[in-house]
Amino acid sequence: MRTTAEYELFPDAPSERALARARWLAREGRVTEAADAYREVLASHPLLKPCWAEYFELLRRGGRAADALRVAEGAAAQFGESAFALTLKGAALTELGRYREALAVLDRAVESDPDLALVWHELGYAAYRLGDGNRALLALDRAFALEPHTETLRLRGRILRDAGRYQAAEVAFEGAAQAAEHGEQREEAEREIATTRRYGFYAPRRPDQLSPAERWFADTGTVVLTPDAGPVAPSDAVLVKAFFEVARDSGWRFGQVVALGPLRPAWEDLARALDAPLVARTAFDPEATPLVVAERPLAADASWVQLGAAVREHGSGLTFVLEHPAEDPAQTGADVIGVLTDAGERRLRMPNPAHAMSEAQHPAARCAGRRLHAA
Repeated sequence: MRTTAEYELFPDAPSERALARARWLAREGRVTEAADAYREVLASHPLLKPCWAEYFELLRRGGRAADALRVAEGAAAQFGESAFALTLKGAALTELGRYREALAVLDRAVESDPDLALVWHELGYAAYRLGDGNRALLALDRAFALEPHTETLRLRGRILRDAGRYQAAEVAFEGAAQAAEHGEQREEAEREIATTRRYGFYAPRRPDQLSPAERWFADTGTVVLTPDAGPVAPSDAVLVKAFFEVARDSGWRFGQVVALGPLRPAWEDLARALDAPLVARTAFDPEATPLVVAERPLAADASWVQLGAAVREHGSGLTFVLEHPAEDPAQTGADVIGVLTDAGERRLRMPNPAHAMSEAQHPAARCAGRRLHAA
């Protein structure tokens, strides 16, 4: 599908202007209001295919696959067994995990209009979800030949990366960045490039051959100190010792250790080992190369968000948490994690400071480019 970011917000054609409000709401993340706006447009412009496609994509990206299928059925009522309507249906079936049914429907769409790039793009995506990488790449090549498109290049990059073909994947993502028409697309492609380079750090192993901690670093750029299986869950003292070893061997020097949440003996031990004062959040100084520490990410704590943002903005210091939920990799806010947890229980892992140090020094790590030597 095409994302709303690929359209101008205020196009000139009357039919396009009708979509401006819905597109704006979608870009602002106001999904419910955007869905209502798209339905209003369809009520007055039932033959406007971009509206059907964007409304469908809004629901699909929101995880509402069943609702997306109903939109596809509505498109079929307007356009019959056309390639466009069949493509929406096939895409919806893909999101529902009904991959073979999806491919059958998309094959019918190809027969109806073999020159519609969107059909080939969705066929490639369905084949990818089914695990048929070769068919997926062939379909995407056809889609790109018919209509050069950044989203097709991004999908091609993901398929190549999953196959461990990191250099080829990076080329595809670089092409997507160059072909991007909007800032959102370019930023997403650049994130994919960084992710691919981190995965390439583990070559020749494929992504599915990496440990959970290694995949965490590849996906987020955040270093996990405990990548290796161990007999017991690591204690606070073990994690703090591992962090100190990475800091010592990397030559990091912090001017202060800023503790958030309850004061823990581990923070006193870490501050003593680092020869840096342990201070409260109110004494945070972004110019002092601070180390901001917490037991776990404090998503509901404004100080955690603010101090982490200040560290990144000033390019000085690090954020470190002892543990982090394994099921929530997005927006961790931490540069270094001690150990991942499952349902609040620390995994049975053991630290590997040398491995963590090599990840921290990667050019695409979250902490890359930071000043980590206190004056």
